[in-house]
This record gives sequence, C-alpha cells and structure tokens, in this order.
Amino acid sequence: MSQTKHTSSKKGSSLSKEGQPTAQSFGETQASGVSLLDEQLCFALYSSSQAIIKKYQPYLKQMNLTYPQYLVYLALEPKTTTTVKALGADLGLDSGTLSPLLKRMQANGYVSRNRAVEDERKVMINLTSEGRALSEEIATMQQAVACSTGLDTKEFRSLLAQLHDLGQKMAATD
Repeated sequence: MSQTKHTSSKKGSSLSKEGQPTAQSFGETQASGVSLLDEQLCFALYSSSQAIIKKYQPYLKQMNLTYPQYLVYLALEPKTTTTVKALGADLGLDSGTLSPLLKRMQANGYVSRNRAVEDERKVMINLTSEGRALSEEIATMQQAVACSTGLDTKEFRSLLAQLHDLGQKMAATD
C-alpha cells in the first residue's frame, strides 16, 4: 500500500484506536456504513484473479490441465521429488483437495506417486518426463498471459511484490 494518507469523506477519524485505517478511510460508504463493492480489496483481487485465470484457460485446455493442476505443476517443477504433505504446504491445500488433483495428473502421465521406502505413510510426488516436457508450452503461456495484463516489467514486478507483501501481512494476522 502506498504511503498516501487515507481520509474519510465523513466526519470523524479515519483511523482506529490502534492507528489502523477504518473501512471509511478507503472510500465512500453507504448510509449503512458498508463500503461499496468496487471499493472492496477482496473483490478487486477476486475479479482480477478470475480475469487472469480466464486468460490461462485456452492454453491449459491444450495441455489437458486445469488451473489448480497448473499450480501443482509450478510447485513441482523446480523439485526432483517432494511429499504430498510438503506440496500441500507449498500450495496451501490439504491432502483431501490435493489428492484428486494428483490422481488426475497421474492419469494424464504428468506426475508419479510412490510410497517412500523409509516410511510407507509418506507419498512421494514428482513430475514425469511427460510432465517436464510441458515446460516450453508453460513458458509460452506464462509470457502470453503476462503480456495480456498490459503492465510493463517494472509495474508487473511491483504489483507482484505488493501482492506477496499483502499475503504475508494477512497471514501474520491469523
């Protein structure tokens, strides 16, 4: 967030007792005190995310991947092998959500799942050669989607850094 001070259009302070901005400090509010939809950060993030995912769809369809499977691919790509538990931690997904994604990716030949020799409770995941062969198509897709944002490199990196920072701040308040 920028260092710009936010002020309320209503009388009174735009900061809470703790010095944090109030809902009123970020935009006009209705008589009920509820901010308008287009003033909600969550909605701006949601609608932007939906628009970006929509740009990925034609590329992913050609590769027989869903967007969540693409995220699994990205988490696995730099690794030789990992556990389902570690992969879930990387993606913020539980095993009940992750397991069906991995089964479909295995059926498509993109990942292999094997029990660890030292501890059969651990399931080890890695990209297969067919999965790794997607790297060129993935890179092309990423470039096309990044270009479709209309952001230059500096704007892109700045926005990405701001979003990572926001995610860390939100996680720290849990």
